[in-house]
Amino acid sequence: MRAVFFDLDGTLLDTLPDLCACVNTILRKYGDREATLSEVRAAVGNGARKLMERVLPEGAPIEARLSEFRSIYAENSCVNTQVYEGARECLSALRQKGLKLAVITNKPHEATVKVLKKFFSQDMFDFIAGDSGDFPVKPDPALTRYAALTLRVSPAETLFVGDGETDLLTAKNAGMCPLSALWGYRTKEQLFAAGAREFAERFEDILKYV
Repeated sequence: MRAVFFDLDGTLLDTLPDLCACVNTILRKYGDREATLSEVRAAVGNGARKLMERVLPEGAPIEARLSEFRSIYAENSCVNTQVYEGARECLSALRQKGLKLAVITNKPHEATVKVLKKFFSQDMFDFIAGDSGDFPVKPDPALTRYAALTLRVSPAETLFVGDGETDLLTAKNAGMCPLSALWGYRTKEQLFAAGAREFAERFEDILKYV
């Protein structure tokens, strides 16, 4: 391995409380039933648009609500978000080994930069990309391959760590080695059913795998 690419939500950071709070801000505003934490957990993974499509009632104007969500979340993305235990130590150890590090997420790019700036040092990652509209969202591999090209690493020499089915598919589509994190928003059974065969129960397992 010459590089390790990470998903963000459910992989490096537990962002679910803030995502749920912002979703419910929208739902309350229009008199809709609020979503539970479990419902939002099941809805995340494919970007803000899919999240809103999954939690909004049928017939709600997606574009308008999506725009509101992006604005609200950009201002409230770090209220109750927490870094997972062991994440910083793992990233530092990987850097010491000389590996390139990247974050590839379907989270809106502005919010991605904001939360990473709060929880990690500025020089931790060699490449950071959220959903800016310039590339299709994961599991499309275009952005992930672009990151590898930018960092001058072969996809076959890159480990992709993520907690969801989307990350597993992204790794496979990009020709990278997938490693499924079990501390995030999907169970081992869900990931296995999606095709996952390599798992990390804790961040130390990433170092062992590398």
